[in-house]
Amino acid sequence: MTSAVAAAAASPGTSSGKGGGLTAELRGFREVQRLAYECAEAVAAQLKPGVTEREAARMQREWLRERGVRDWFHLPFAWFGDRTAFVDFRIPLQFFPTNRRLEAGMPFILDMAPVYKGFTADIGYSGSLGPNPLQDRLLADLEAHRELILREVRERRPLREIYQDVDRLMVRQGYANRHRAYPFGVIAHKVDRVKERRWSPHLFGFGTQSLKGLASDAVHGHRDGWSPLWSPYRFSDHPPRPGLWAVEPHLGFRGTGAKFEEILVVTDSEDPEQSAFWLDDDLPHVRRWAEDK
Repeated sequence: MTSAVAAAAASPGTSSGKGGGLTAELRGFREVQRLAYECAEAVAAQLKPGVTEREAARMQREWLRERGVRDWFHLPFAWFGDRTAFVDFRIPLQFFPTNRRLEAGMPFILDMAPVYKGFTADIGYSGSLGPNPLQDRLLADLEAHRELILREVRERRPLREIYQDVDRLMVRQGYANRHRAYPFGVIAHKVDRVKERRWSPHLFGFGTQSLKGLASDAVHGHRDGWSPLWSPYRFSDHPPRPGLWAVEPHLGFRGTGAKFEEILVVTDSEDPEQSAFWLDDDLPHVRRWAEDK
């Protein structure tokens, strides 16, 4: 268990997304997560017809580098139109930004995972260029998934079972599971501190330091019976592992996709409210749901 999570488990009141009670280390993760969402909102506000996915990804990189980001869990992605639902995605290379151009009314997703001051975030931001009632509905229906995931993690249900319950909820809502298109079908993965280095190379879009950490977790987890990847497969058939998880339920319907991605903190506390909590409740999708109500 990371020191951040150990401290959270021992400290009451850490579930406040507004700041009170969070440990210094958890505040570091929240800072980079908020920075990433601030970037997503700033870039989304600059999008216009004709902008390509590659240009949108570059805008995210430049915005974050101007604010001190020098390393990444993965470089920014951007998906436009039916690519937000991963239509016909078969190989990992299809996830990388393309020359697809944005059009009026078209949905988009911005996804970035910066490392800042040694802390990691991985976020997903869904929107559209002008009104898109279908994506609005998808975004609204994601709220139930956020609630379900937190409730069942607190119940210490096996990750694989929670994944299946998310699937069933999507079916009841009339949607397709699009996070199943990600490598290993993951709905989430662990994140942790990353050592800051003067030179931070990346491999196939992923920061090598972050990949080393994930690989180390995979090795230790395999030995101890758990996985840093939350998937529908047998290796995720274990209770939630204490740590920080970047969770990203992704809905799709007829060529339109929507998701959020944010950090869920899991501890070994016996107090249900402290055993798991979303790191921050002051995020764009959460504010949107509050405003809709």
